[in-house]
Amino acid sequence: MTTQYSILFKQEQAHDDAIWSVAWGKNRNDGSETVISGSLDDLVKVWKWNEEKLDLKWTLEGHQLGVVSVDISHTGTVAASSSLDAHIRIWDLDTGKQIRSIDAGPVDAWSLAFSPDSQYVATGSHIGKVNIFGVETGKKEYSLDTRGKFILSIAYSPDGKYLASGAIDGIINIFDIATGKLVHTLEGHAMPIRSLTFSPDSQLLVTASDDGYIKIYDVQHANLAGTLSGHGSWVLNVAFCPDDTHFVSSSSDKTVKVWDVPSRTCAHTFFDHQDQVWGVQYNGNGSKIVSVGDDQEIHVYDCPV
Repeated sequence: MTTQYSILFKQEQAHDDAIWSVAWGKNRNDGSETVISGSLDDLVKVWKWNEEKLDLKWTLEGHQLGVVSVDISHTGTVAASSSLDAHIRIWDLDTGKQIRSIDAGPVDAWSLAFSPDSQYVATGSHIGKVNIFGVETGKKEYSLDTRGKFILSIAYSPDGKYLASGAIDGIINIFDIATGKLVHTLEGHAMPIRSLTFSPDSQLLVTASDDGYIKIYDVQHANLAGTLSGHGSWVLNVAFCPDDTHFVSSSSDKTVKVWDVPSRTCAHTFFDHQDQVWGVQYNGNGSKIVSVGDDQEIHVYDCPV
């Protein structure tokens, strides 16, 4: 039997306010799968993915204002969250305890991402800097300066060579992490870049913007390799599938779309959310997609692999 795209599970009233961010991780030690959600209700929730459903494991308290970004380390044992309270919090997923709180400076922690080696958390700031914090030290280790506007989105390449940032004015910057040098500036969008994601082989960068378009760039040569349209409004999030040939997007138009990279076409559209869909992610093997939105729901979808 071949799996079709379908909704597998729906967690209603997952939070008391809009859910703006979601991550899906796999614990390297025991193979368990965890979904974490961050909401404007100031809470981070940790859910165990268990036989086709989500079970609430921890409710993580500490943020004073809405949680805007969450990520899970590549080991699957630690999570990070950032909030409008300008703090990054690092959490132990086994115990549900806060490991440390990092003061990122006023409005300086919007979007965050773990480095591929799980040792750093990068976050974009309102003055166009990408700040890199040590997970162990809790200190700012260094900054990358775009000399641009407020950074809304950030992504590491899986091979650990590059870091990409997307700004409120539609400018995308790609840094070489080893040298700290800015290697490419891409000007394909004229509106805010809400999200960006590298392909698993680190060759492509996909960008999502308020202009309603998704763009695919060749990272090496900084060439535009495709422009995809289909969403009726802002594109809020994009995430690459581990299979290297699909990615998923979510939008203010209340839909989640799966895209086929080789053909540059939409493979499927999910219409299950009642409001803007802020966050979307694949699980570790690309067989499931999780999405969250302003309707306070978490949806899990089945995907053909």
